[in-house]
Amino acid sequence: MPLNIDWQQILLHLFNFVLLFTILFLLIYRPVKKFMEKRKNYYKEMDEKAKKNFEDSAVTKEEYENKLKNADLEINTLRENATKQANEISESIINNAKAESNKIIAEAKVNAEKEHNLAVKNANEEISKLVSDATKKIVFEDTNSAYESFLNSVEGSEENEK
Repeated sequence: MPLNIDWQQILLHLFNFVLLFTILFLLIYRPVKKFMEKRKNYYKEMDEKAKKNFEDSAVTKEEYENKLKNADLEINTLRENATKQANEISESIINNAKAESNKIIAEAKVNAEKEHNLAVKNANEEISKLVSDATKKIVFEDTNSAYESFLNSVEGSEENEK
């Protein structure tokens, strides 16, 4: 043996090394490699699900924003319609009130005119009756009796003064 090399020892160490490598490969490397692959796939799936959920949420958000815009437009349309209806109703009520007030005023004018005409008629009748009575007294009464009644009234007033 040159250089003191024992081939048998070298082969034995080589065999030990291969045996150790095989055992370590089978017991440690493969399970760790499988575990790492499973972990990689798990996180890859989680990432894909997260991206899908993000895309879905972006689409849903866009749909809701569109719905909100449409809701704002619909609310404005409903508000305008309600305002128009309220204005129409108020105009109708005002027109009815004006018509009724005009009717009441016309009836009041007619009633006032009737009352005025009746009062004038009664006053004319009373005046004509008074004039008629006064003319009858003047015509039918004797002038002396009128003079005597004047004197009697004057004498009565003089006695009351004393």
